[in-house]
Amino acid sequence: MDALVELRESLERGEHERVSLLTRDGVDQGMDPEEVLSKGLIAGMNVIGEKYRKHEIFLPDVLLAAKAMYAGMDVLKPLFLKEGIPTSGTVVMGTVHGDLHDIGKNLVSIMLKGAGFDVIDLGNNVPAEQFIQAASKNNAAVIGMSALLTTTMPAMRRVVELLNEHGLGGKVRTIVGGAPVSAEFAKEIGADAYGYDSTAAVARIKDLMEK
Repeated sequence: MDALVELRESLERGEHERVSLLTRDGVDQGMDPEEVLSKGLIAGMNVIGEKYRKHEIFLPDVLLAAKAMYAGMDVLKPLFLKEGIPTSGTVVMGTVHGDLHDIGKNLVSIMLKGAGFDVIDLGNNVPAEQFIQAASKNNAAVIGMSALLTTTMPAMRRVVELLNEHGLGGKVRTIVGGAPVSAEFAKEIGADAYGYDSTAAVARIKDLMEK
């Protein structure tokens, strides 16, 4: 079996120790770390994301695959830092102020890391100012915001307003998501995109990066 196919399939099965070993073997045998990432780890997470979108697998399966992906990334990351290999970009993620729900946000963060992005995860109950500070400090291209409570949705508007006040509107893009959030609401508050679920959010963030 092709080494990258074996790596990808081991990741899909959530075999984190096996993924770590195969990643190390690939690098030791002279494989390009970027190829190991894109055709092994990211390819596997793309399959997982698609299966999750189609309801063929469930959250525990995604989390197992994510654990395996992180095991592989732990091997590759020092090589990327040494060689200066660029990531797909930096995304700041967080659940907005007043909201403690973070399962959906965590899933998007996992999928983004699986797609090769650097993710600054601020957690939940994040004040608007903290999103702006984190984006500025880490030179982020996108801020992703999640909300599960309708009462916390206005905090998303505040982040967009603050970006404009700091002269970052258009430079740092915004995407919103969560059960009560809609594409109409995203447009109303001036957000750049809306993610219906984790797979859609990653696709939209990729689109934003290319604009």
